[in-house]
Amino acid sequence: MHNVMEKSILLRQKAQIPSGIAMHTEVFSEGWDLAQSLDASELETSTNTHGWHFIRIAGGFVQCGVGQTSQEATTSALRLSLTHVGEHFNAIEVALIEITRYPWFFLARVQIASLRIQQSAVLLSPGDYEPIPIKAGNRCLPDRTTALYSNFSSAMPLLKRMLISPATAHRRHL
Repeated sequence: MHNVMEKSILLRQKAQIPSGIAMHTEVFSEGWDLAQSLDASELETSTNTHGWHFIRIAGGFVQCGVGQTSQEATTSALRLSLTHVGEHFNAIEVALIEITRYPWFFLARVQIASLRIQQSAVLLSPGDYEPIPIKAGNRCLPDRTTALYSNFSSAMPLLKRMLISPATAHRRHL
């Protein structure tokens, strides 16, 4: 069983990191290793010390998973999340884990942040992500929208809850 916590780091198995960083990993999922010896802040410090760049992409996305234990549910959610990480990112950070216990199972809500560890300070976009031209007055979404914004639908329940939260409702009445 994997011990996944907030601030855990998962690296692509072929990811390049500075040679001076001693890191112990274990296979987590197909193509991904779980770093056991360093968390996100320690890896960022070590990367910067070696003259490399630790680029954290703002935002991230949320995925849910279920299991018989809280770790099984977290692992399930994280494995689902990994399928949405673009190929040009070579690491992810587990930003947030929320566990809800039900009588017969656990539900984990996991938020991840995409990372890029590289020597260059410039984050280049991959060649297959070319800009989509926008036409004036076009009210339809462009082609390939679901491929470009695959995590959009997972944010809707969170946005809906934020809009109708008691704090928001209270502010509207003031």
